[in-house]
Amino acid sequence: MAVERIHQLVDTFGRVVNYLRISVTDRCNLRCQYCMPADGVPWVPKEQVLSFEEMVRIVRVMSGMGISKVRITGGEPLVRRGLTDLIAQFSRLAGVEDISLTTNGVLLAPQARALFKAGLGRINISLDSLRPDSFASITRANLFGRIREGIQAAVEAGFNPIKLNMVVIRDVNDDEIADFARLTKHSHFEVRFLEYMPLDGYGNWDRSKLVSGAEILERLRAVGELEKIRSDDRSEVAQRFRLSGCQGEIGLILPVTQPFCANCSRLRVTAEGFIKNCLFGQEEWNLRDLMRAGGSDEEVREMIRLAVMRKKAAFGGLDLDNDRSARNMSQIGG
Repeated sequence: MAVERIHQLVDTFGRVVNYLRISVTDRCNLRCQYCMPADGVPWVPKEQVLSFEEMVRIVRVMSGMGISKVRITGGEPLVRRGLTDLIAQFSRLAGVEDISLTTNGVLLAPQARALFKAGLGRINISLDSLRPDSFASITRANLFGRIREGIQAAVEAGFNPIKLNMVVIRDVNDDEIADFARLTKHSHFEVRFLEYMPLDGYGNWDRSKLVSGAEILERLRAVGELEKIRSDDRSEVAQRFRLSGCQGEIGLILPVTQPFCANCSRLRVTAEGFIKNCLFGQEEWNLRDLMRAGGSDEEVREMIRLAVMRKKAAFGGLDLDNDRSARNMSQIGG
């Protein structure tokens, strides 16, 4: 829906911010090795997590400032009850043109159709292995069958395309790159290969486990001829390809070896209401406490503007080899 913007959010590097990733929970039903330790991490107390009313207010204010894309994240967002209602409320906000969701798929099957009807436009499903034993090892959960059911339910609900996200880790699942690529042969899946990032929050990331985008491309070329898909969207983070003769697409997201910081269009809001202007950045601004103290919409806008103006050129100012995010991915919002 067209709407007159109060103003455009533009940072000091001239980057226009129009994309919000908002986490609805820090809780997750998996314990992926690259995200958190086997015994998990302390959950944020429920009273500190944003209410749906507070989330709708944030998105309403931001949509008036130029935010048109909203992605719902977690933790695992589908563990939050009433999510379809939140999506329906987002879809009615003037200026919100695109609503998407990132999920691990475990709880997707019984919810897919309702999510689609509520106004969810796109869906990304995290899937790091096609082998049940390897999947169980990576996620520390024997739930591969549930995710397969979730993917099928998403197809039947009408989501198209469906993006399957694979974090590629050397000596863990990198031998499955070709198998994932072949999923695009007879389906409209977009299989996305993500470089392994230092976002485990507890310092286990090791560059030796990183499979670079160049190496992923080399392995893909062994599967078949790759055609580059051009995009006019400068904020597009994925390098997109199609294997010859295949219906679906392949996307490469390479934040470590080929970062896309120069075209970053994103803000994040964590489940407990902190603005983060970079996935890796350490600075945060507490919208929750501002709103609960009676802060006006204009005060909320001022905090959002400040966060945008404080965006660094790249990686939130961190050196990925020597600095670490204080939060893991589930605490930030993927």
